[in-house]
Amino acid sequence: MKEKLKNLPTSPGVYLMKDSHGEIMYVGKAKNLNRRVRSYFQNSKSHSQKIKKMVSSIRDFDYLLTDTEFEAFLLECHYIQELKPIFNKQMKSPESYTYILILIDENGEPTGLKTTYQRNEQDGNIYFGPYSSKSAVDKAIQGLKEFYKIDCKNYSKRKSPCINFSLGLCLGVCLGGLYLKEYQARLKKIITLINGSDSSILEDLQQKMMAAAEHYHFEAAAKYKEYGEAIRYLINKEKVIDFAFENRLFVVVEYLNDEAFKLFLIKANTVLFSAMYRIQDNIDQLVESIKQSILTTLKNSQQTNVKVLKSDEVDQAQIIYRYVTSKQCKSISIGDNEKLEDKFIHKLLSPHE
Repeated sequence: MKEKLKNLPTSPGVYLMKDSHGEIMYVGKAKNLNRRVRSYFQNSKSHSQKIKKMVSSIRDFDYLLTDTEFEAFLLECHYIQELKPIFNKQMKSPESYTYILILIDENGEPTGLKTTYQRNEQDGNIYFGPYSSKSAVDKAIQGLKEFYKIDCKNYSKRKSPCINFSLGLCLGVCLGGLYLKEYQARLKKIITLINGSDSSILEDLQQKMMAAAEHYHFEAAAKYKEYGEAIRYLINKEKVIDFAFENRLFVVVEYLNDEAFKLFLIKANTVLFSAMYRIQDNIDQLVESIKQSILTTLKNSQQTNVKVLKSDEVDQAQIIYRYVTSKQCKSISIGDNEKLEDKFIHKLLSPHE
């Protein structure tokens, strides 16, 4: 294993740590395999107990090279989902994925806010998610209920105030009447918040946090900060899901060096095609080659639109969303074959534009 460590390449890739039985117990990705893998066996004092325990069990490792860090992320995600290594932080049980459920009555009015592990497309309710962090979702819902004063403990038995009404955490929906209309209006505000069309609550929470800190109420300030971070998590995750649902086609280019680049054709949360190209003097010939590869892929691929993002697709969708919207690469969105014009590919291949 010492010899393997010495000869590790500095390329991006995925590494698979094995125990004495040859079982894969951890999968990781790296921009630089040599630096990342060797770090497990150096500076052990700074390692967490989990890492120390894992390193003490390592008897061998394998690695797979990729051209880009993006591909390493995707490959790591694939192996974690397939192998479910015991030491992986990202190893998740099905119940680790959570949905936010807004209950809708027969009149189309919202009546409740809760979490669930299942999504039912036929029940007429509104779902957001799936989210991979249940703790963040729980914290966000707690903050929303407290902020909007809709944490009613006696909703089903109206005309009798619940204990939270006296604590100022329930606006009085348990009393029915006009309170119910206001309760429904606030639930609608939460819907617009999560779908990204109204994030004014974040500004309100920021002001509450600053006011609490100015009056030395540091515990309250910390609470408002946590609520804000959890709500931002919901909004950002919803952007990822919306991105996948748009089912847009992207042509993406990442330069590897001055002589080569990697091209990807991406739809929603799937990479349909990828290839490395060498930069050449005859740019028109290169553009035509790329164009034909893309058109052939589109013609031969069995493309299906994303209608519901399944829990095991969330991580891959997140990786693709971050990559396409990052500064590491250049991308263009193509709605159909007619939009795949030479000038767009020329622009992608110009590293200075």
